[in-house]
Amino acid sequence: MGFLARERQVAPPGWNRWLVPPAALAIHLSIGQAYAWSVFKTPLEKSLGITGTQSALPFQLGIVMLGLSAAVLGTTVERRGPRWAMLMSLVCFCSGLLISALGVWAGQYWVVVLGYGLVGGIGLGIGYISPVSTLIKWFPDRPGMATGIAIMGFGGGALIASPWSTSMLNAFGSTSTSGIGKAFLVHGIAYAVFMSLGVLLIRLPSKEFEAQKAALAKDRPRASVAFNVSANNAIKTPQFWLLWVVLCFNVTAGIGILEKAAPMLVDFFKESSTPVAATAATGFVALLSAANMAGRFIWSSTSDLVGRKNIYRLYLGVGALLYLVLLTFGATSTPLFVIAAMVILSFYGAGFATVPAYLRDLFGTYQVGAIHGRLLTAWSVAGVLGPLIVNAIADAGKKAGHVGPDLYATSFYIMISLLVVGFVANELIRPVNPKFHEPKAADEVTEPEPDDEATVARWNEAEAAEAAGRQDSAANEESEGVVRK
Repeated sequence: MGFLARERQVAPPGWNRWLVPPAALAIHLSIGQAYAWSVFKTPLEKSLGITGTQSALPFQLGIVMLGLSAAVLGTTVERRGPRWAMLMSLVCFCSGLLISALGVWAGQYWVVVLGYGLVGGIGLGIGYISPVSTLIKWFPDRPGMATGIAIMGFGGGALIASPWSTSMLNAFGSTSTSGIGKAFLVHGIAYAVFMSLGVLLIRLPSKEFEAQKAALAKDRPRASVAFNVSANNAIKTPQFWLLWVVLCFNVTAGIGILEKAAPMLVDFFKESSTPVAATAATGFVALLSAANMAGRFIWSSTSDLVGRKNIYRLYLGVGALLYLVLLTFGATSTPLFVIAAMVILSFYGAGFATVPAYLRDLFGTYQVGAIHGRLLTAWSVAGVLGPLIVNAIADAGKKAGHVGPDLYATSFYIMISLLVVGFVANELIRPVNPKFHEPKAADEVTEPEPDDEATVARWNEAEAAEAAGRQDSAANEESEGVVRK
């Protein structure tokens, strides 16, 4: 299709790069509806006669499919371009909502799981990574800020979807399959229209803009990356797996609070002189969502100034200390508990927003979207691990007769340990070995940067070594064939 051809996605001369973040937001604000799934849980349980565990399955499968589809389709997204990826995200995510509407109307729970979890989850994964590498290419001087803007949209999507979905359910009927089905139908149509704006607006940098990159990076020493690593080579490096551990454990620590925020606050102060009402706990959830969204922009933008490794030292080191504060003093003061939890959630959101820029620093911009997709499998693991730790330990504590903070003490100690392991993994990250670098293209080598000769030499050495390796492999295969004959 001509409209989706990569050459048709290149920006015309004079294109304003600040039009690209709104295109990314159109996608991320839409797919961020996933964070508002809890609005549908109780209506689905009552109308379809399912349990709380069953009503959570579409969301859980959606998060798992987010990581898997991002990993599997990341290279295709890079090859086809952001417009193709955004359109595929629109088709899958909105189709998932429409299939869910049919499932509710038919009273078939498994159709909702198939629609929202499987089909919609694929749309989540493609949509999540689709604008990332494009934003990094447009904003080489501010990669943390650029990705923070987009991924802030994913965190903030629930702030729009939650009240909107609630009002629709109230209007259509939250206890009838007809009303819930109508809500899913309106969601699918409205999000398709909104996401189409991003599809139409997104552009790739032109050669004219590529020539301006040096000027943009002039006053920002961290802006230039003199090498690139392919997605296939990236997963062979220790840096990728160390960063996988960093992201997984940072997300586990944050989602452990986010998933059980309201009951956790009530439990902590149930036996105190100042118990927290359920309505106040609902407000606590809203505060955590706001902190999650704000952290994605504020901390990721700060990483452009202080560096990615330093900002993750903050997320992981201070996060572990804040968990210790909750353990030691959390039950003594409600404001202290709320503030500490909000900061932890800001680090949770910031970890998502900063990691694409961290990947760009380590592996370059060549296939950063595909590498990001593979890294998001850490989110899939953390999305299961975090809630499992907190809920299983709290349930076991209730059976043993524990109350208040004792229900969460063990899980908090586990979170502290995970954050410490993540901190150590971050400290072990070093620049990628030049043998994994991609050979530099001819048009890039003709005008190397003044201090880039050593880097060019390393590219040439890596290319020669790779060619020699292929020749040796071919010779070995030929000799083995002679022996077999």
